[in-house]
Parts: sequence; structure tokens; C-alpha cells
Amino acid sequence: MNEIKNHTINQSAGNVLRILYLGVINKALEHSRRLNRWQGSCIIEKLRGERMLKSRTKWNVKQTDSMKAKELAEVLNIAPLTASLLVNRGIETVQDARDFLFNDNIEFHDPFLLKDMDKAVERINKAVQEQQPILIFGDYDADGVSSTTVMMRVLLDLGANVDYYIPNRFTEGYGPNEAAFRKAAEKGTALIITVDTGISALHEADVARELGMDLIITDHHEPGPVLPNAYAIVHPKLEDSKYPFRDLAGVGVAFKLAHALYGAAPEELLEIAAIGTIADLVSLTNENRLIAKKGIEQLRKTQNLGLRALFKLTKTESASINEETVGFMIGPRINAAGRLGSADPAVRLLLSEDPGEAAMLASEIDGLNKERQALVASIAEEAINEVETNFPVEDNHVLVIGKEDWNPGVIGIVASRLVEKYYRPTIVLSFDKEKGVAKGSARSIAGFDLFKNLSASRDILPHFGGHPMAAGMTLKLEDVVELRKRLNKLASEQLTESDLTPVTQVDLEADIKDITLDFLKEMGQLSPYGVDNPKPRVMIKDASISSMRRIGGNNAHLKITLGNDGASLDGIGFGLGDLHEHISPISSLSVIGELSINEWNNIRKPQIFLQDVAVNSWQLFDIRGLRRTEKLKEMVPEDGTKWILFDEGKEERFLPFAQKSLVKIRSLEEAINTEIDSTNIVLLDLPASGGMLEKLISGKKPARVYVHFHKEDSDFFSTMPTREHFKWFYAFLAKKAPFDLKRHGEELAKYRGWSKETIEFMSQVFFDLDFVKINNGIISLEKSVPKRDLSESKTYQKKQATFTLENDLLYSSFEQLKSWFDQVIQGSVQNEEAITEWI
Repeated sequence: MNEIKNHTINQSAGNVLRILYLGVINKALEHSRRLNRWQGSCIIEKLRGERMLKSRTKWNVKQTDSMKAKELAEVLNIAPLTASLLVNRGIETVQDARDFLFNDNIEFHDPFLLKDMDKAVERINKAVQEQQPILIFGDYDADGVSSTTVMMRVLLDLGANVDYYIPNRFTEGYGPNEAAFRKAAEKGTALIITVDTGISALHEADVARELGMDLIITDHHEPGPVLPNAYAIVHPKLEDSKYPFRDLAGVGVAFKLAHALYGAAPEELLEIAAIGTIADLVSLTNENRLIAKKGIEQLRKTQNLGLRALFKLTKTESASINEETVGFMIGPRINAAGRLGSADPAVRLLLSEDPGEAAMLASEIDGLNKERQALVASIAEEAINEVETNFPVEDNHVLVIGKEDWNPGVIGIVASRLVEKYYRPTIVLSFDKEKGVAKGSARSIAGFDLFKNLSASRDILPHFGGHPMAAGMTLKLEDVVELRKRLNKLASEQLTESDLTPVTQVDLEADIKDITLDFLKEMGQLSPYGVDNPKPRVMIKDASISSMRRIGGNNAHLKITLGNDGASLDGIGFGLGDLHEHISPISSLSVIGELSINEWNNIRKPQIFLQDVAVNSWQLFDIRGLRRTEKLKEMVPEDGTKWILFDEGKEERFLPFAQKSLVKIRSLEEAINTEIDSTNIVLLDLPASGGMLEKLISGKKPARVYVHFHKEDSDFFSTMPTREHFKWFYAFLAKKAPFDLKRHGEELAKYRGWSKETIEFMSQVFFDLDFVKINNGIISLEKSVPKRDLSESKTYQKKQATFTLENDLLYSSFEQLKSWFDQVIQGSVQNEEAITEWI
């Protein structure tokens, strides 16, 4: 008996510790406070029914040709994951893979393959020799600034009489304009060379010819059906172009002109060419990859005073410079000058040969960039409000919005923000009511060619140009409504509901054990990353969670360690801190993200930057240790949740926060009939029996189960009498009966080391079995009673059931409780699947 009693006490003590532990965890939880499509891919979708933690986007996971990947891995001696990445990017042969990874011997294409290159070089050389005034006419973005810089450096080096001109975004708008050309003619300019602009300048080309100036256009934007009447047009996308690569940036075309003028590729200019190439988001394949890769190598050892001043200002270490340095540090600052005013400071920075001037200009454009960031945030907020109020996405396949006070220099960034938020092609316009015009920037999504669709409205777009994914335009204010109407009609014909659902493209599925430092170092050979060669994004499927917590200011970020088959991987999800309360620590978690190497205290480890997460099965959240029930509302999602109450007497306790969706279950029938499929349920208290809970969830598919199981008084910690207890008590009554339970029951309990409730319980069991009679607290034995088993007593059955129920549900470990629910939920699912298969 003592052995049994000690076992019960030890078990109870262990459960007390578990409850205390859960309380600490829950308290910690209370105080713990946040990047497209491939054919033949495997899609993991958000489930409409919320049976899981839904991913924020659809995941398109590429399927690898394993035979081709195996060949690359074996011949090139590279990791299987690296080989898979190459194959999934269309790099399938050994030679192509070797060239891509180790492109030391790859040469630049012959620049004279570009149409009119010979004419352009001949005319420029003549101007240099005769000292004819040359004007470089550029654009105000990073590509235009770097293009201008490249041509200025080349022509100055050749001894030309050259100057540059970049129009003001606000007073002149995009591209060549008649006033600027006339002013150039007045100054005696004989030759104008456009860089990163001019392919749409039909009128301006005629003006230049009228004024006696020769015009050479170098550009990369989409050509229209009619080309300008210029002296020469150097452009890789002309219909009759024989150039082997069409996707050069504006600075890439300028670099090819420099290549032709020098007779050899000017590698010292690659650092500037890389800036425009990366910042303009052109395809980082073929020649652009060569420009970017060699340019980044040059940037790491640059002697350019302006760039060195920028690196010093931003505390950028030379060894760490990569494509992200250009995309997120250099590019935005160079862009900021032209977005808020004149782009001249950016060009002067890149051309500066004075350390003091370079430092001053770097500081100036850094300040402009901070101003630009604040402006973008403000306009983006207004733009979102405009969409939500006047142009809801439910009614608009294309968003066309505008306002009078929006800065036209940053609306392109705002358009990108709206595309990211709403996943709709978006045009953001700045209205000038005085002139009656609207200037706009557009960004698109896959499946909707902006340039092609805008081309259908040339009659109301006197000035527009761009690419399939981005464009700029000017139109009359009175035509904005018509443009919105036309684009929405075209989009409704071209885009399906699936096209309007955000998609994240995933390069491959990886096992944690394969993500090693050696693999990550090897994967780095795929860089520089950009358009058409994005930074690899991997999926890790159904990993266990070793640890998870919120970090950072306002606990905005999620820190997590994932595990599978004995291997582990650290992860950080910036801005994903809010997911912490929606991920059960014992769930199997699927994640997508970008891999990197984390170095801390001279320890280097693989890590993943989380971009999205999903739980593909129902989840259990253990909140049994929560004492402050008012905290429940903060921990449980309001939408799609039912609060389950078994004891009506506790209704008042939970009504303040559960009244709209409180479900009272008082019978097995009500439990069976309560719909919980694809729903979050909160089990507020313990049911009268495990059977009632089984009926509630059996054969059903809840999304999440939050277990609170509030109970004022527990039977679990009172002694469950053994047969020896009952044997002793019966013998005692045989000697002492009649016995006054009211007067002496407590004394007897103390004598035996029991509780008074134990005496009362055993007395009631004896009464159920007709062993005794009880009258006004006096208990006495009945005579000649046949033997009966204790389990025949309803009182004994009820206490045994309650004891078992509390042991299984209230005081079990998290893992034991999950197992209990799995047996009930998955058992019914498996039966259902078996029946379906048989049918």
C-alpha cells in the first residue's frame, strides 16, 4: 500500500513540477513579444480551410532532373545541392556549368556586332580629333548616372571636348527634350550622345537634325514601332540586331561603346558599369553576369574617390562588398539625388578627383537618401489608404492611383511597395493640376507585360517607355480614368485568379544535414545574384523545432533552431515575430528562405533567413498553466475560433472575451454535432468524461486546439484509495460501527494520514455497494451482504474516470497530450482515408 501511495505522490510531485514549468513558459510567452513561377513545379498551397499555419504565398518548388544533376556533381566534383541549383536554372551541360561557375576565360562579345556601332565610333572619333563640342545626355537614375560617368571618363581620356547633361525629373521629365537640345545648340554642340535614354525621342531627333547636331542614341529600353531619325542607334534590342545578348543595361551599352572606342574592354570602368547593371534590375546572365562579377571584384579594390567616400560613410568593409552592397547601399544613394532634385551631385561624386569634394558629395547624397526614405514611407501610407478606400483590390486587377502632392521622384518605389502588398500591376501618379498632367511610374507582376499593354493606349500616352515589368509615363489628368478602365479590361482578359495570387519561387528542397559550410561556400560561386539568377531560396520540409523565441526591438523578429535526423540549423525571420504565438513548439515546421553563413565569436555556422513558414497539420497549443484567463484573448486568434465550455457553471468566467463564439457542450449528442473542421477551438475546461471530448473531435479536422482545461479543484492530488485502504476501513467499521462520520471522520483521517474526503469517498462506495447504511452521518454495516467488486460502485467509477481523465489531459506532458489527440484525430482521418481508398 505504501509503495502504491508513494508512487502516486511521486507522480503527483512530477506533475506539480510540470505545471510550474508550464507556468513559467506561459509567462515567458506572455512577455515575449514580425520574395515567382516555374512550369512543372510542385506547389505547396495555402489551405483555404486554415487546417494549418498558412504560408503567406504559394510556394513553387522546382523539380530537379536528378540524372543531369548527378552528372554535374560527379564530373565537376560539386555538391549535389549545387548541381541541382544549376540544373534548375537551365545550366544543364558540364561545359555550361563550368563556364558559369569558373568563368575566368569568358570574353566580352565583340561590340561591333551591335548595329550602327561602326558609325557611332567613326563619328565620335571625328569629333574628338576636331575638338567638336560633345554633349552626353543621360538619365537621372543609377543606370543613367553610371552610363553618363562611363562615357565622360572615356571621352575625357580620349581628349574630347565633352560635357554632360541630365534633365531635371521635376521640371523637364524623362528623356531628351526640345528645350535642352536647343540650349545645347546655342552652346555650339556638334554631337549629342544619349545614354540609357533616347529610343522614344522621335521629335527630339528631328529637332537635333533641324539644329544641325548629330545624334547618337545608346539605350536599352523597349524600342517602339517607329525609331528616331538619329545619326546612329546603338541598341541590343533592335529587330535586326545580331548582338548575341539583348538584355544589357543602359550602362552596359555605354560600356560596349567604350569597348569599341578603346579597341579593348576597359576593365577599369567595370566597377561603374556594375553599379548601373545591378541597380537597374536587368538580367544578371550572360554578359551582364560578367560585368557584375568583374565589377564587384573592382569595387573591392576601387581607387574611385567618390566610391571610397561612400564606403567610408557607410562603414562598408572592402572584403564584404557584393551585389547587395550595390543594390542596397550604392544604388539607392545615387538614385536619391535624381529622385529629389538634380542628379548632378551623383555624377560629380563618381567623377571627383578631390578627396574633400568626394566626402562632401557623399554626405550630401546620403542625406538625400534619408530624406527619400521618409518621403517614401509617408506617400506609401497615403497610397495604401487610397487603395483601401477608393480602389479595393477585389474590384481592380490593375491599381492606378494618384495624388497632387506626391513626389514624382519616389512614386516608382511606392508602386513597388503596393505590388508587394497587393500583388497587382500598379501605376502610381503624381498630379500636376496647374499643367493638367500626371506623371507616373508603373510596376507589374508576372503574366502582365506593362510595355505591351501600355502600348495599346499610345493615343492617351504621349510619353511613355520601359520594360515588361516597369515603365514610366506622362498623360493628361483627364485621361487617368480612361487609362485605369482600359488596363483593368486588359488585365481581366489576361490574368486569372491564380495569376493574382502571390507566388514564391523555391529553387529546391533541402535536407538540413546537407546544408554545410562547404556547400554554402561552393554555392557562393553562383553569385552575383540578381534578376534571372536570384539568390537561391530553399525549402526545408517538416522540421522539428528545437528552440524558438522572439528577439529584437518590440520582439519583431523570430529566432528559431530547426532539427532533422540529428542535424540542426539556426534560422532568423526578420519581421516574423508575430508568428511565434501561431507555431506550436512541437509542430513540424516547413520553411523557405535564403541560406548564409553566420559568424559570431569566431564560430561559423550555416543559417537560414526565413521568408515564409507553414505548418501542414493541426496544431496543439498548451495553455493549461495559464492562471490569468483574461490573457487567453491575446493568445488566441479572434477569427475562426470557437470557445468550448463543458461546465455551464463557469460561463460567467469566460463570457467577457468569448461571448460571440462560446459553444456550450452538455451532452454527447451536442459534442458530436458541434462543427469544428478548419476551426480553432479553445477547450476552456475539462469535460465530464474523456468520451465527450473524443466525440467532439473524432472524425473531425480542427486547425488548432488550444488546451486550457481550467479546473478549480482537482481530484488528482487527493489519494485514490487502494483495495488495502478499503479493506482496512471495512475491518474498522466491523469493530467500531456504528461510527459517527460527522464527529469523528476527520480524526480517523488524521490517524491514518488520509484526508477527510478519502473517508467520505470510501463510505459512499460502500453505500453504493449496499455494504453499509448511512443515516444522518452515522455509518453502520449491513448484515449478510454478498460480495461485490469495488468497480461496481458508480462513485468509484466516477472518481476513477476523473482521476484517469485528469492524468491523461490535465497533468500529462505536452508530448503525451499531443499523442492523445493524435490518436483520436489521426485515427479517424486514417479510417476515412482507408474507406476512401477502398471505395
